[in-house]
Amino acid sequence: MQPQSQAAYSVSNMGREADKRYPLLIPAMFDAHFPLLKYAFSTRQFRPVILGQGIEVLETGLKYTNNDMCWPLAMMIGQVVDALGSGKYDADEVYLLMPTVGDACRGCNYYDLLKKAVIKAGYTKTKVLNMNLKHIAEDSCLSVTPAMVWKAMFGLFYGDMLMLLVQQTRPYEKNKGDSDRLRTWWIKKLGREIALSEGLTVMKLVKRFRDIAQSFAAIERSDSKKIQIALVGELYTKYCHTGNWDIVKFIEEQGCESFTNGLSWYVLYYIDAQLTKLSPPESIAYMGIGRMLGALQRKMIHEIRRAGFFSLPELRTLKNEAKSMINLSFSVGDGWLIGAEAVGYISHGRKKVLAVQPFGCMPSHIFGRGIYSSLARKTGGQIVSIDMDSSGTRINAYNRARMLIDT
Repeated sequence: MQPQSQAAYSVSNMGREADKRYPLLIPAMFDAHFPLLKYAFSTRQFRPVILGQGIEVLETGLKYTNNDMCWPLAMMIGQVVDALGSGKYDADEVYLLMPTVGDACRGCNYYDLLKKAVIKAGYTKTKVLNMNLKHIAEDSCLSVTPAMVWKAMFGLFYGDMLMLLVQQTRPYEKNKGDSDRLRTWWIKKLGREIALSEGLTVMKLVKRFRDIAQSFAAIERSDSKKIQIALVGELYTKYCHTGNWDIVKFIEEQGCESFTNGLSWYVLYYIDAQLTKLSPPESIAYMGIGRMLGALQRKMIHEIRRAGFFSLPELRTLKNEAKSMINLSFSVGDGWLIGAEAVGYISHGRKKVLAVQPFGCMPSHIFGRGIYSSLARKTGGQIVSIDMDSSGTRINAYNRARMLIDT
């Protein structure tokens, strides 16, 4: 059943009433998911705005944060401070949101660092909110309702499907642009449904899985064989084109096919990793949510494969397949999921893996880069690692990718 929202905001009320809502600025992070996930934050109080500036804001970010901090932080702070100074918003009437889960690094530090940067930039009245699962700075947490969580679930799975299918269709399409146009059409249709809470039922979600998969399968494609490059790594550098120097676009321009695994695998990994750290009541709640999301993930994978496309196994199976090669106690940040995805790709035919992580990201370097050579030997695949950093360059990242493509 669909939970009822006491404050569901209808897009049909746009116009005069919409002008009264506070802009809620959210730094870019998930290219494929935020166009739909943003509707979970749309309420009578807030109008979510996903910031989209590119590398041009890096200098602004470095001005208001220490250059020893990681690449994602510099870019996110740069986007926020640049937006506040753009003249598009009244800095005294705008809210900033730093969504996190509340664990290490970004999870617990970014909120305080963003708040410090905004004050340093002179925007002392701008309100900074955070959203986390660890009760950090509860007095400034965004209030999350069951209806918001329910909407976010639809954005999560729809975002996964569209990302997985576009990346497997676009390199082969006979009519250039078909995949992106179809993705745009689905985002507009699905975004309206989520915004209006129209038919947000599990039955409708599963039906949409089938509809989306079949629509992409109908795109006319060539039967050429291309080199397949799979991406693993830290969330920002894996899912945000600014964070990875447009690496997916580069891979496709080299005549290859890229593959980025869905965000639902991370969500389920996070739930799994937290079970031993929570109180018994919290563990029971997490297990219940995990079972529901896991069942939906299996249905999504079934429809993707039935339409002739590739998907990694569900999280539970992926974990079991990789457990003899990785340490499952690695649960900080992206933890054991990085290695599990690398093993999964190679075991299921994607022999070339490109690992992207921010320079100096300790979880990514220890749980990822630290085991890449071992995983490559054990699996017979190839893993090339790229560090993304404010002092790095696009061409340097592309040269590393070429090493993988040409070998």
